[in-house]
Amino acid sequence: MSPRPKFITFDCYGTLTHFDMAGAARRIHGDTLSAPAMAQFITNFAAYRLDEVLGAWKPYAEVVHNALERTCRANGVPFRPEDAARIYDEVPTWGPHPDVPAGLARVAQEIPLVILSNAMNSQIMSNVDKLGAPFHMVITAEETGTYKPQMNGFEVMLDKLGCGPKDICHVSSSFRYDLMTAHDMGIDQKVWVNRGHEPANPHYGYTEIADIGGLPGVFGL
Repeated sequence: MSPRPKFITFDCYGTLTHFDMAGAARRIHGDTLSAPAMAQFITNFAAYRLDEVLGAWKPYAEVVHNALERTCRANGVPFRPEDAARIYDEVPTWGPHPDVPAGLARVAQEIPLVILSNAMNSQIMSNVDKLGAPFHMVITAEETGTYKPQMNGFEVMLDKLGCGPKDICHVSSSFRYDLMTAHDMGIDQKVWVNRGHEPANPHYGYTEIADIGGLPGVFGL
């Protein structure tokens, strides 16, 4: 990948942090739903979370609450507000995928790292502190006033960094939240971390790696 970017920017939850929404849902409903019903519940929960972030900004606790309530309704499961609060409170406790600390630390020696995350300010630093590498900047949806995949967060990030789309490489495990928007904004250097969340989509132009352990090699490190 050439030229070497001024910054490497990252999605955090799912790409770096093991974003265990599926596990959280199982811990609440796994004893009452069959395996196929639980799988459908998890699929719906992910879809409703995405739908919830496409409009005007609201606190992430409301995103989780609304998405869980809609999922319960769609699946004929009783909704309890305390379940949504429990899931939201779990988020800051989640740590990185095992491959993340070493790969990030290696890259951070040469290129500044930045996070753009659909997070609250009160959540994110607990997760970032577990990643094992220094970050030049951490930008949240609370700070930008919008959630990805909306473009505004990327625009705010570029303004804060004082650079343009051609100066960064964006790294994510998600096309729908990150890489499609990065493509539309003219960010040519993109890395897809294939964690099995979504199928490959070559139209969007990226370098594929299996995990963050492969990231240093993308930049010849």
